[in-house]
Amino acid sequence: MNHKRETAVGSFRAMIKRYFKRAVLSNREAIRTEVLSIRELIQLLMKVRNTDQGWTKAEKREIVVHLKDIAKIVPAVAIFCLPGGSMLLPVLAEALDRRRTKRLPSRPAGDGNAAF
Repeated sequence: MNHKRETAVGSFRAMIKRYFKRAVLSNREAIRTEVLSIRELIQLLMKVRNTDQGWTKAEKREIVVHLKDIAKIVPAVAIFCLPGGSMLLPVLAEALDRRRTKRLPSRPAGDGNAAF
């Protein structure tokens, strides 16, 4: 029974992610234009995809402040400003990223795997 519930929850999450990704993709160019006009916003949004580090609470608040301004022009962005909307920020970052894959962090020097 517990397995069925976990499967249902996972399926629901996947459905929600697809829905919001479609909403962002259908407005991607308008959103991208607005996001790119705010230089620090695009850097913040891509932080997770570029470094695999999560956003701090202060960074999430800053992102939401910028998204509220953008939502006045592109209403589809308003969903990210609602309570819990910050959990969907990776979907926004993924949809706005021009690369096909995530950028992997480079290996630190001296990790013991150097080729001779």
